[in-house]
Amino acid sequence: MRSVVWSLMTVAAVALAGCSNSSSPSSAPAASSTAATTPAATGPASSVTGTVTLRGDIKPSAQDKLDISLVDVTSQGSAPLATKTIAPATTFPQQFELDFSPTNVVPNDMYIVQVTLTDGDRHYTMPLQVPVLTQGHPTSNLTVELAPEQTPAEKMLVAFQGVQKQIGGMKRSSGTKLDPNASRAWQVFRDGGQVKFIRELVDYGDKGFTSTDYAYKDGKPWVVQQQKKSSQTARPSSVDTAGWGDDGSLMLKTHEAGGSSDTLSDGDATALQKQASDILNLATGGKGK
Repeated sequence: MRSVVWSLMTVAAVALAGCSNSSSPSSAPAASSTAATTPAATGPASSVTGTVTLRGDIKPSAQDKLDISLVDVTSQGSAPLATKTIAPATTFPQQFELDFSPTNVVPNDMYIVQVTLTDGDRHYTMPLQVPVLTQGHPTSNLTVELAPEQTPAEKMLVAFQGVQKQIGGMKRSSGTKLDPNASRAWQVFRDGGQVKFIRELVDYGDKGFTSTDYAYKDGKPWVVQQQKKSSQTARPSSVDTAGWGDDGSLMLKTHEAGGSSDTLSDGDATALQKQASDILNLATGGKGK
């Protein structure tokens, strides 16, 4: 009988202890602790940042212009999402930031940063695209590398040098002429019935010697390169090069002497152009071909 009573009293005590623990403040969930572990909400990107670098040892002039755009390449012809021009941009690496409205971003489209640098006739472009913003691509710490392109004058010189290498396979004729103050000899190179190239050697006696290469397009002077020497076997003291575009405008004009290069004067370029026309008339008997 005593054991039964004791058991009932023990049960009652345990029940009371359980009620007391359930109402204890220390056992309640910590709401503030749960809130502290929730990450803060991040809104959509509203800017793209990065750095522009130049390939090689290049020093742009004080007149250069850096154009930066954020472009949607999926939607061809659409206006850039953001643009910025830095002029002059003489210090590289050059940092940039493009701000835009996130509401204008199409999530499934592809966006790239387009950068160009213009420095007179010289243009610098991106060898590689830089995708940004959507499809998991970054929006910050971008690196954009620019590489120089050939100028129109440099492209013309390379094309002229290509013709120089091809004259061995062209039809050849030659001639000579003795002037009061000079002795001339020339070779004419034809391709497809047209004069493409003339090489002229002129000996002025004690006044020097010139070796001149003339290239033609459609019967008109295209590029002229003239070496001036003290004698036929001497090293050139100067090299003048001039070239003209299809519209007749002077595009290539260089004067090299003493290990340095300078701009050939318009007057000297015009003189070379006249020489090209004169030797063409002389070598072809006025036919021009």
